[in-house]
Amino acid sequence: MAPRILVVDDDPHIREVICFALEKAGMTTDVAGDGRAALQRFRQRPTDMLVLDVGMPELDGLEVCRELRKTSAVPILFLSARDDEIDRVLGLEIGGDDYVTKPFSPRELVARVNVILRRMRTVPAATELAELVLSKGRLRLDVAGRTTTFSERSIVLTNMEFGILRRLLERPAHVLTRQQIVDASHASNVHVSDRTVDSHVRNIRAKFAKAGGADVIETVHGAGFRLGRCGA
Repeated sequence: MAPRILVVDDDPHIREVICFALEKAGMTTDVAGDGRAALQRFRQRPTDMLVLDVGMPELDGLEVCRELRKTSAVPILFLSARDDEIDRVLGLEIGGDDYVTKPFSPRELVARVNVILRRMRTVPAATELAELVLSKGRLRLDVAGRTTTFSERSIVLTNMEFGILRRLLERPAHVLTRQQIVDASHASNVHVSDRTVDSHVRNIRAKFAKAGGADVIETVHGAGFRLGRCGA
């Protein structure tokens, strides 16, 4: 089935341009003209990904993302009229997957969408079946199903958080640098600062702490991060 993309922007011309480009690339689209309509549409109809404008009146894109991240890890590509590092960092910190600045090339936007969708639907080869489920202690990561549990309690992770935790579980005895974490969880053309990586790790820790898993990720000062005891 063709991926369904929810395009959210208060400018109807921009919505039309994006939808035309995505549909030409073989995707289907839904549209919303503001943040509240986007949340309502998302709840009404399954969506594989959002293309979400940051600067909308009343409920902006960042607030929409915060609301969605309470219950969903759906991928989000942010759009913004401002080429401001603060906006980029904040958008990625709260759970965005990528960031495109207006004016943008429709071809570039489609390429970014495809990168994110490929990362989401990557299925391990048959030779990797033993790694479909990664676990340590009370932590369990289902790679194929993209679900995470701790002590059998479901933990909702964003795509980037899932990527970070997967890489740590794949190399449980290794210390990962911040750059290795970026390579595992972000598109290669996205600049990510150390502060953003630390924010992702902090968000992961906070989610697991609520389930009793405060020791999931350890900080190795001056080096990076490694998998913790995970309640073992």
